[in-house]
Formats: sequence, structure tokens, C-alpha cells
Amino acid sequence: MAGRGAEQHPHGADRLCAAGDRVYSRAVRRGRVPRTDAETVPCLLELALLHPDPDDMDWLVPTSPQEVMTRLLRGVYDEVSESQRRVGSAVAAFEWYAGLGRQLGALAAPAEGSAIRVLDGLSRIQAAMDEATEACTTEVLTVQPGGIRREAELTEGLHRALALRGRGVRMRDLYTHVARHGQGLLNYLELMGDTVEARTLDEVIDRLILFDRTVAFIPANADRTMALELRHPALVEYLLTVFERLWRLAIPLTAPLPDTGIEGISHREQSIAALLAEGHQDAVIAERLGISVRTCRAHIARLSETLGAASRTQLGVRIAQVGLDRQRGPALPAGALTASDQESPSVR
Repeated sequence: MAGRGAEQHPHGADRLCAAGDRVYSRAVRRGRVPRTDAETVPCLLELALLHPDPDDMDWLVPTSPQEVMTRLLRGVYDEVSESQRRVGSAVAAFEWYAGLGRQLGALAAPAEGSAIRVLDGLSRIQAAMDEATEACTTEVLTVQPGGIRREAELTEGLHRALALRGRGVRMRDLYTHVARHGQGLLNYLELMGDTVEARTLDEVIDRLILFDRTVAFIPANADRTMALELRHPALVEYLLTVFERLWRLAIPLTAPLPDTGIEGISHREQSIAALLAEGHQDAVIAERLGISVRTCRAHIARLSETLGAASRTQLGVRIAQVGLDRQRGPALPAGALTASDQESPSVR
């Protein structure tokens, strides 16, 4: 349906079709419209005139006319020969929408809309990421969950990483320990040189990308086809604190993982044992550690054999007896997690 709607409403980014004009005008007057109202006018979402309501994804809220006008004019300046005609058209159209908004006060808080923005669709997410990359001047922090990174994932964002490296931007990346075994990641880090510092943990939070401590991106659904762009200072500061505390617990990629102190038990098996002791199922453990369920069960079988356990119940008892129910993370100095330590250390 979306494809047919797009073909029925062909127009440039400097104007709206009649159907789109009616839906957008109604959204500005009322503050939001049902998502179904925009099904026949996909141009409103494609031009980012409407976007999902963070509080209810079944509704769409209008982008402020002032912000919309700025977006429309951005493309106008790429074609100097037609700039005067197109600027005049865009200004005239959106002065009318701004007037509608002022009448009912529907857009009385534009700062809130820009502080949390829902990005619906991979193309919209990529465009926002590219925009943030272009504006970044100092630092990028990322958390990359899952296991071994596929070549396609690494290649997808390579152009952004190379652009950042060219401007001297420093990057710090957090991965799971499993990612150490991926040759693609090792090749990527070798290519980036000392621009990127990587550390690993048994498990990390969901994907997070922070640019210059001012804008953050996090997933908004399970399949990551939607994302949130966060610019609210309190939210960004909170995510920054989470990253810094995980970073202090993490182990540099160039350093070996600590020995478990128990013969025949690997570091990964120790992590699995600790999660088993907490009562987690195989699938949950596999997801948190970034491994497959099959690999997880193979490690559990080796644990049972090494500890002499004939059943899951007996395995739980043996795990507690040898102390594997406690994660042996790196020791932290006193006061390592205080607020005064939230400033990031220099990047290698």
C-alpha cells in the first residue's frame, strides 16, 4: 500500500500534495492524528512532516512547521538556479501551518519534540546517524551487543567510522567477550588504528551510540527497525554514566581474559555458571552472552562433566560449592563509581 501511495503522490520536497496538505493541517490543529490517516499519503512520513508519538505508536504527531521549513530549505540550496522560486514556495506554505499552530497552542513545547525523536524505518535511522556523524567533532561511544560481528554489520557503518577518523574523532567501543573471536572485528580495529579503543564484557546492555555527549541513539523495538534519537541532557547524561561504569568493568581487547582459578573451567563457562545459578534458561543465557543456544548447551554439558554433575539440579549445587555462582570481575579501586569519575578518560 505504501508503494502505491507514493506513486499516486509524486512531488518534490518543497511542496505537498492536496491530500498530504489536509492530513498535515489536521495534525497541526489537533496535535496528532491516527496512523491510519497517513496510510494514503506516505509522503508525510517520507518528508518527516509526521512521526510516531513516543507515548502511543498508533498515533502520529506533526513536526513543528519551523523545523519542517528548515528541512525543506536544506535541499533547496543544492540547486542554486532554482533556489529563489523554491524558497518562496516553502516559506509561503509553512507560514500558513505555523499560523494554525499558534492559534491552538498545539506546538507550545517544541523543545520536547526535538529532545526525543522516533526514527521509523532503517532509511530514517541511517539518515539521522549520518547527520550526527557529520556534526561530531570530539568523541563517539558505542555499545555493541551480540556475539561475533558479521562483516555486513561492520561494513554498513564503515563510511561513518572513516569520516570520524579523518576528523580526529576518538571512539570507544564496548563488545561482549565473544566478539573477540571475530576476524572481521579485528580487521576493522586494525584499519582504524589508535582512533578506536575497544573493551569487552561477559554481557552488555542493548545497542547504544553517543555522539559528543549531546545526542544518543537506542533501539525502539526488538528488530531494530525503529530507533530513538535522544537529545535531552538528562537522558544523555544518564546513558553516559551507564557507559562509563561499564567501561571501567570491561577488559581491553588486547588483554587476555582472567583465569577462573578452577582447572578445566573456562572464563565463558564461569559466566554461564553464574547465570545458571541465577535461574536463567539456556536461551536467555545465550542471548545475554552473545552465543547460540547450541553453543551454550555444549558449555553446560562440559560444566556438568568437569564438576561431576549428573543432573541440572546437581549441577546447580556443584556450581555453588566451587564458587562459580559469583562472577569474578576485575577489582575496582575505592570510589571508582563515584559521580566525580563520570568524565571519560583519555582515549588510547
